[in-house]
Amino acid sequence: MNIQRLTCALITGMLAGGMPMPAAAQIYPHKQIKLIVSSPPGSAPDIIARILGEKLAQALGQAVLVDNKPGGGGIVSMNLLRQSPADGYTIGIPQAAVVTVTPLTYKEATYDIERDFETVAMVANTPMLFVTSVDSPAKSLAEALAMARAKPDQIAIGNPTRTSIPHLAAELLAQKTGTVFQQVPFSTTPQGIAAVVKGDVMFYADGVAPLIPLVRSGRLRAVAVASEKELPGLEGIPLAKDIVPGLNMYGWFMVAAPKGTPAAVLQRLNAEVNKAIRLPDVIAKFREFGTYPMPGSMEDAQRFVKSEKALHADVIRQAGLKPE
Repeated sequence: MNIQRLTCALITGMLAGGMPMPAAAQIYPHKQIKLIVSSPPGSAPDIIARILGEKLAQALGQAVLVDNKPGGGGIVSMNLLRQSPADGYTIGIPQAAVVTVTPLTYKEATYDIERDFETVAMVANTPMLFVTSVDSPAKSLAEALAMARAKPDQIAIGNPTRTSIPHLAAELLAQKTGTVFQQVPFSTTPQGIAAVVKGDVMFYADGVAPLIPLVRSGRLRAVAVASEKELPGLEGIPLAKDIVPGLNMYGWFMVAAPKGTPAAVLQRLNAEVNKAIRLPDVIAKFREFGTYPMPGSMEDAQRFVKSEKALHADVIRQAGLKPE
């Protein structure tokens, strides 16, 4: 009996006898999928993961378990993902800072997104927003820059935490304009928001989600959004790039898998992620917190991540931010 006939006979015999098929011979997916998140429950990455996980479970016919593994700027979650079997049953949804900033700013971070992981798909992004208090003498980004040039290192620009994407946005603003701001990192987003509302810092950078409700209620003034184009829900806010060319900075979320995950599995996951983030209810849920879908191929995602790595590395280098 030749090899082909023997294989057919074995499979037929296993099926007839009720024996389980080997994992390699089963169609993906045939069991629960774990989705690792680097942030705690209730955080933006967690919300994104749960919205996406629900849609993936419906499409793939298997449960998707969101597994929160916060800690170390994302190091805990990325190490766990890197060490997981490359079979498509453990995937991750890391955010921008975890992917591109932590490896440059934490000595314990030894992972590299391109070397150690498969870039499956981009999920969504959220642009950085620059705001002032409503009582600030700076009524626009141009006025804030003029004041900072007149008083180098005396105009404070706050951000939610050191080496966050909002911090990099503030550093990029300074670098592109040759302006010296007093960069003030806070321990948390609420602390930073309270400081700018009270006028303790003149200027503040953060993602859209925590700031836009205060802008809409009239407690903060939005002076610029660091996006390439006007986005739904942010109409009327000046684009930062129109004042400072090239001032684009986003937080974003992606799907990653351990290196060596089969190509067919990666393509299936990419296709299902793209279907999910194009659904009207997903678009609506994302928009509630200033987040916008990023559909595209695996190659598109790889190019985007590579360009973001280069951008963030350059900002970090010019700002003199050292690993801790």
